[in-house]
Amino acid sequence: MKITIVAGARPNFIKIAPIINAIEKKKSAGANVSYRLVHTGQHYDKNLSDTFFEELNIPKPHANLEVKSGSQAEQTAAIMIAFEKELIQNPSDLVLVVGDVNSTMACAIVSKKLNTKVAHVEAGIRSGDMTMPEEINRIVTDSITDYFFTTSETASENLKKYGVDINDIHFVGNVMIDTLYQNQSRFEQPAFWNDFNLEEKNYIVLTLHRPANVDEVDSLVNLLQGIDRLANGKKIIFPIHPRTKSILGEKKLEVENICMIEPQGYLNFMYLVKKSFAVITDSGGLSEETTVLGIPCFTMRNNTERPETITVGTNNLVGTSVKNLEKIYSEFLNAESRKCGIPQLWDGKASERIIDILLSH
Repeated sequence: MKITIVAGARPNFIKIAPIINAIEKKKSAGANVSYRLVHTGQHYDKNLSDTFFEELNIPKPHANLEVKSGSQAEQTAAIMIAFEKELIQNPSDLVLVVGDVNSTMACAIVSKKLNTKVAHVEAGIRSGDMTMPEEINRIVTDSITDYFFTTSETASENLKKYGVDINDIHFVGNVMIDTLYQNQSRFEQPAFWNDFNLEEKNYIVLTLHRPANVDEVDSLVNLLQGIDRLANGKKIIFPIHPRTKSILGEKKLEVENICMIEPQGYLNFMYLVKKSFAVITDSGGLSEETTVLGIPCFTMRNNTERPETITVGTNNLVGTSVKNLEKIYSEFLNAESRKCGIPQLWDGKASERIIDILLSH
């Protein structure tokens, strides 16, 4: 079986690493399987892309489409044009896409139009929020997928409601957690640790990237100043996305506790998360990692496509207002510690299950 694996953005790299490992293991054991790795170039900043390949031991991509940035339509179109040429020149039995970025949807569409089967890893997750570009990417991808690999029973149920054949849905667990378990012993203290006098549990990690939170400079400044106030003397470590940095520009930001740093590689960032007191974020994937690591997480969104991080894990959905964040964070500080667990099948073996299923069909 020839598999083309598509990766385009930072979360994709974390998800494909264990899948490639699982393929290599099967190959070593004599299975007739090979892969071709295609990097669309959707994330092209070194700290958002190259570093992950090096740290997670992902082989150099067989092809880099180098599409870079643009509007949603421009980027999607550029990926489709470049990937169509790639797949025609290098046909495969199956195209495997992960997550919900533009590369996921664009490459799924191209594959189906070229009569190539599609496997979607992280299928079926839904926020119900059609203002999110990712939600549209998920729905479109899942409408033309052949193999649906889900992270939770909720995601599987979502697909059944859409009329997907139960035999095509495979609840396998979470490949992002495979990567976490495979690399946990390698998490590495960042070079700035001592510069900020950081100690375990004496700081908060902050990440923001969603347009609703970062696109308007004045509301972004108000948001950051509000988060700064609730720190209560703890440092707030904020790896700032290049796009968010450019939006802030020269705007004066009066904060006492927020320490802005460059985007981090996987091993440094996960070390920060694992040793932190809490995480404030608008990322869905990070709420999965904090759940497994047992770190309280406060997600600045009105919805989540990962409800198991709340019902089972450590996640708290706080909306997009600082006032609500302050209220829920204050309740957390004053409450008894909450009993949290790890969702079903988040055991580090999802990638092995995926490759086993593909090879058995």
